[in-house]
Amino acid sequence: MASADFRRQLEGYGLTTAHILYRRPDHPWLLQSYVWQAYDLHPSFPELKRFLAFWQAKLEGALHSVSVAHSRLVAPAEIRAIDGVLRLH
Repeated sequence: MASADFRRQLEGYGLTTAHILYRRPDHPWLLQSYVWQAYDLHPSFPELKRFLAFWQAKLEGALHSVSVAHSRLVAPAEIRAIDGVLRLH
């Protein structure tokens, strides 16, 4: 039997990583980092939106910023040798 994550990938979901900066409740001038990762749909990101809504409703740390990486947003660079030798220093 296939795993739930594999079935989600077949449905169009891709691994999504969100880097969240939030303000500490006890020291609002201090930012703390949190990394969230789950399978989500690009470009609507319903799982991420659900998580951020939960964060705002239930957690005390105010959100500062959210940076998102998804397999359709970020992909490895394509390198092709056209002619000759490619040297990287």
